[in-house]
Amino acid sequence: MTPDQLITFAAVAEQLNISRAALALHLSQPAVSGQLRQLQDEFGEPLYRRDGRGVQLTPSGAQLADYAAKLRDTFRQAQAYRDALRGVAKGTLRIAASTTIASYVLPYLIAEFQRRFPQVEVQTAGGNTGEIVASLASLDVAMIEGPVGSGLPEGTGVRSWREDEIVAIAPRGHALAVEAAQRGTAPTLAQVGAYPLVMREEGSGVRQFVEQSFEAAGVAPRVALAVAGVEGVKEAVRAGMGVGFISAMAMRHEDGALAALSLGPAPLTRHFSILVPHEGAPSRVATGFLALCESEPPVGAR
Repeated sequence: MTPDQLITFAAVAEQLNISRAALALHLSQPAVSGQLRQLQDEFGEPLYRRDGRGVQLTPSGAQLADYAAKLRDTFRQAQAYRDALRGVAKGTLRIAASTTIASYVLPYLIAEFQRRFPQVEVQTAGGNTGEIVASLASLDVAMIEGPVGSGLPEGTGVRSWREDEIVAIAPRGHALAVEAAQRGTAPTLAQVGAYPLVMREEGSGVRQFVEQSFEAAGVAPRVALAVAGVEGVKEAVRAGMGVGFISAMAMRHEDGALAALSLGPAPLTRHFSILVPHEGAPSRVATGFLALCESEPPVGAR
């Protein structure tokens, strides 16, 4: 039995999925499976069982998971202490960001960070808000666009960051776009909800926010299609599948085929959040990146 095997087991116990654990650990799935087999042989009895697309811990595995999690947390604290001693000039920064932030904000931040600290290695991962929250144990900083929710790992700090407007999008010739242009008024959720809607996939921060906004307005949306990713929503809207919802930032480089419609009587505005998994002892690398995020954003990151 090795510390690496226990740290791997802690990730599998947390994710209950070998593929997601491999992604969080930056390992291949065969490498994770091999470590699990060796650990199971060491104990001489099953520690987990396959369950559909995931795994379920046995009683012995659940007890071992407690010890493994404590070992992993101690190891990460030691890493944070080591990086703090090294200083911000060198080290590794592990960041994950949900889709909108990863596509339209994070590249500018990383470019500026690497200009300031060229010897720091930056490792990035993406996914929707739910996937990012599930991978917190392996990160230094996480940036999400959806509700933070409960069940965050102990010691995780939550910082409200910047605002983002959610807009409805439709083809330029769509009745909503034509009427908004003619009258100079923003459509309401009730008016938008009268049309078929194109939504992001389950777990998306945009989808959660839009659904909550419809519920607050007392409007039952009619979802015609759920599609993964911002570009998938835009293509489905171009194809005439319905009216979509995306961040206004995602329309920055549009070619004019789609119209972005602010919603009335007040725009749909949400807050991005930054999660700091080890806020009690962040590395200087993470502290330097957080200071950049909280300063005036670079040109193009708005």
